[in-house]
Amino acid sequence: MAEITVELVAVERMLWSGQASIVTAQTTEGEIGVLAGHEPMLGQLAENGVVTIRPVDGDRLVAAVQGGFLSVSTEKVTILADHAVWANEVDSSAAEADLQSDDEVAKSRAEAGLAALRRQQQP
Repeated sequence: MAEITVELVAVERMLWSGQASIVTAQTTEGEIGVLAGHEPMLGQLAENGVVTIRPVDGDRLVAAVQGGFLSVSTEKVTILADHAVWANEVDSSAAEADLQSDDEVAKSRAEAGLAALRRQQQP
């Protein structure tokens, strides 16, 4: 299968860089899947979205993202998120509690984190 270079970067840190077979991301226009050779495009990430990366070597990676952009060229996918965490970094108990919070940022991050956990548990 063809490979594409992928970078997932948040304001706070670089989360991942490497070769992948496919990337999926939730955008404001819906979910998109990107394979090698995809037409160039720019998309806006959903506020409480999930990004999934299937590395060429290794297990599927799932991240919760808060806003940002997805840039696709024929050879590279760059995901620039305002905030992103790996699904395995999400504390589900804390996220459930944050859903009841008056803090809109905490609530939004909790929604994204729980969505990423659900996606990670899918086969």
